[in-house]
Amino acid sequence: MNLKNKRLFGTDGIRGKANSFPVTPNIILRVGQALACLLKKKYPQEKQHNVLIGKDTRLSGYMLEQALASGLNSMGVFVQLTGPLPTPGIGFLAQNMRVSAGVVISASHNPYYDNGIKIFFKDGFKISGQEEQEIEKMVFSEKNLSHVQELGRTRRIVDAIGRYIVFAKSVFPKQYNLKGLKIVLDCANGAAYKVAPAIFSELGAEMILLGNKPTGFNINEKSGALYPKKIAQKVLQEKAHLGLSLDGDADRLIMSDEKGRILNGDHILGICSLYLNTQNKLNNKQVVSTHISNTGLEKSLAPYGISFLKTNIGDKNVVEKMKQNKITLGGEPSGHIIFLNYNTTGDACIAALNVLAFMKKTGKKLSALRDLIKEYPQICLNVKIKKKRSLDLIPGYKDLLKSVKKDLSKQDRFLIRYSGTEKFVRIFFEGKKKKQIQAQAKKIQSFLEKHLS
Repeated sequence: MNLKNKRLFGTDGIRGKANSFPVTPNIILRVGQALACLLKKKYPQEKQHNVLIGKDTRLSGYMLEQALASGLNSMGVFVQLTGPLPTPGIGFLAQNMRVSAGVVISASHNPYYDNGIKIFFKDGFKISGQEEQEIEKMVFSEKNLSHVQELGRTRRIVDAIGRYIVFAKSVFPKQYNLKGLKIVLDCANGAAYKVAPAIFSELGAEMILLGNKPTGFNINEKSGALYPKKIAQKVLQEKAHLGLSLDGDADRLIMSDEKGRILNGDHILGICSLYLNTQNKLNNKQVVSTHISNTGLEKSLAPYGISFLKTNIGDKNVVEKMKQNKITLGGEPSGHIIFLNYNTTGDACIAALNVLAFMKKTGKKLSALRDLIKEYPQICLNVKIKKKRSLDLIPGYKDLLKSVKKDLSKQDRFLIRYSGTEKFVRIFFEGKKKKQIQAQAKKIQSFLEKHLS
């Protein structure tokens, strides 16, 4: 295979179709060897390096788990396998078990035929862009990375799920419980299909479960955070108090209130901001969000003295901005909500528990909390592409953008970008008049479909 000008890492680790570059056993084995080299360089004082590997429920996870473990073992690294566990569970356990690194085998919200890996160091944070480049350089080199003198071994651990459940429950205030609440939970047939029901039911909630029967092929299939209408309908049907919808690796949360109205990441971030603010746990009264977060969110929280720092799209960027400014809470409209006081990455279960705690504290229904967060109309459209090319080089594209800007008011805004995890162009518009921004968004969508699809 010609690897010239190839890339391994995207905006959220390595991701692609299983058994196609870069998600092939031979590449992932080399990634394991390169990670071992990086760990020995970063932690030279450790006599034995240990790596924790978790995964979601995709069938290809077995293949990649073995390839990655083999690469690490060939470098003298000892491996512990958790089986299916949410991404935030690995972030937590990497610290809790004092391993050198934690790796998640998952493609998050993507279909079952995709897969990938995310890497965390012992502090629970994802590796940096520079460290990703170091791994890429070693993987693509022709150098033999392994040494005959050094061999490690792999074993499965049985208490990883229990550790994470206990940790997540500890976030919920001891003076409250969830007795009397009926909750619809959609696990997307993914990594949280065991842990999430246990967390909420052990706190006393009556659970109605969806997406909790993974087959290896049905992860995210018309379920989970990408299909929140499913829980909204079930909430109304069952007369439940609320619904929780997770994605395949359970680092994203979308909710439904008792009226069947959907709460996206901005709603959840706003509610959690107000909750932490009442506890004086919102450091500097600041929150990190992205450039596509709803302007209404900022305006809703301004009367409480809460301000926002904006960063680029991607939970990794949100976490980095939080660390730089010592901020405790951040998130994205997609449902990544990060509480640095508790965990190092987006955690759907912890976000849900914070919303539930605020409901208990205030005695209010979720619909009442949702109404505290106002929102401007937003339009988000996708264009499926065959291959990425510079948008500015497409004939007529710049002229189209000029005409679109002329038709918008000063308060309206839009963003067109390539997805970092899927073969899509994302089209985002926000404005006060929904019909107007919808017409402009569809105009761009039609243009890009002609040139990129």
